Amino acid sequence: MSNQTGRDKHHHRGDSVLAEGSPTPESARLPGAATPTTTINERFATVDKPLPCGGPRRHTGTIGNDGPRPFYSSFGNTYLERQDAVESNARTYPRRLPIALRSGRGITVCDIEGRKYIDCLAGAGSLALGHNHPVVVEAIHHALSEEVPFQTLDLPTPLKDQFIHELFESLPADFPKHFKIQFCGPSGSDAIEAALKLVKTATGRRGILSFHGAYHGMTHGALSLTAQSVPKAAISGLTAEVQFLPYPSDYRCPFGLSGDDSAKISAHFIEKLLDDPGSGIILPAAMILEVVQGEGGVNPAPNGWLRKIREITERRGIPLILDEVQTGLGRTGRLYAFQHSDILPDVLVLSKAIGGGLPLSVVIYRRELDQWKPGAHAGTFRGNQLAFATGAATIRYITAQHLENNAEEMGRRLQAELRCIQAEATCIGHVRGRGLMVGVEIINANHIETSEDLPPPSPKLARKIQNECLRRGMIVELGGRSGSVVRFLPPLIVTGDEIDEIAARFRAAVAASERAFVANA
Repeated sequence: MSNQTGRDKHHHRGDSVLAEGSPTPESARLPGAATPTTTINERFATVDKPLPCGGPRRHTGTIGNDGPRPFYSSFGNTYLERQDAVESNARTYPRRLPIALRSGRGITVCDIEGRKYIDCLAGAGSLALGHNHPVVVEAIHHALSEEVPFQTLDLPTPLKDQFIHELFESLPADFPKHFKIQFCGPSGSDAIEAALKLVKTATGRRGILSFHGAYHGMTHGALSLTAQSVPKAAISGLTAEVQFLPYPSDYRCPFGLSGDDSAKISAHFIEKLLDDPGSGIILPAAMILEVVQGEGGVNPAPNGWLRKIREITERRGIPLILDEVQTGLGRTGRLYAFQHSDILPDVLVLSKAIGGGLPLSVVIYRRELDQWKPGAHAGTFRGNQLAFATGAATIRYITAQHLENNAEEMGRRLQAELRCIQAEATCIGHVRGRGLMVGVEIINANHIETSEDLPPPSPKLARKIQNECLRRGMIVELGGRSGSVVRFLPPLIVTGDEIDEIAARFRAAVAASERAFVANA
């Protein structure tokens, strides 16, 4: 696939436009969805647009800019100030992204001062079709015109029935016949809690196997399965008998290996651990894993490793729970990430994208696990009719338009451009991902690398790059064990020109950050 499309047509100045100036007219503030008559220049502010990697750069003038404006952290903002006064100290995103958003459309959002940003966070991956997509808006309007009840607990409704139909149609053919569905509360964490109760009830066992780098949510049980130590440090009485296993990595392998060797030794270790009567691990109620670890730093599980893990668990009667809260519905280049390895889970946890931007979560599980009693899991908001409407519309649109294929193609394009930037920079240690779930690990470039010792991660430089991206009108998130992985989760509707724009802004942000670190060294 060529990376030429759009790149040779448009050359922008990355460092000239940091944050847009005075609020633009209402008609110009929000770019619409991509259409043949909308150019990339009309949709985004100008940034540095290099030729394909290795080629010279050409600069043109600045378009529509009244000069950079300071960010809210410099001069204050009443929304952020009021938030600081009344909201919990546990809030996170405004600390790293000090902006107050007003509106959004497509892959962009607009803040209260009229600045536009390319949104590569997209509600932590929940906005598969971006902001205010016409099919989602129409689904809401239609539901409201029909005067549907907003909440119906677990009573059947036409919208719920349609959602179930669309969801099962999007899954492999075995699902409608062999699996059942449980609607949960509004978040993925609640669905994880339900999955834990399900497998413990069905097996009569207690223990759960999770993985290093895992993230499964912030409720009590889900937090027990999450590998991050910081949010757990102050919480006592977390779910007992959770064992954490090594997750393979071809960059920072827990065994000091790389490539296929990392996956093979991880699977071998897990198999021997389960068969060893002296390991201290009794037969667990389930194993839970993410096919691509998101918060853990965008770590894709190798397909061969996943097939081996499925074999290990199946042979020992251990239910396999796949957490596809963030990967489900096209994000990784297939409708569901487990399809890359051609396996079937026993339990599948879904949320985020399946609600079309509204809160919704489900657990889909093999019929033989359906051993719990009526009322064993409940929730007031499990009958959210507007979420059923937007979710069904989103699933139908993604499958009809084959947006999973777009995610695969655009993800490859983004990774290729990021590797070009890696070749130019000194602070990028690794580029990885699957589909439109991409991570860039930022390292301490001053570290002297040896064959046994990788450069350490640099969370400080990653934060600087995130800030420089924001100054250039792009929202990215950080993840990984040290918060040193820059994460890209753009909506699945992103185009080739928009990918080039994302890469150009990131290139300018990396260059500015490296210059600043050299100057302050």
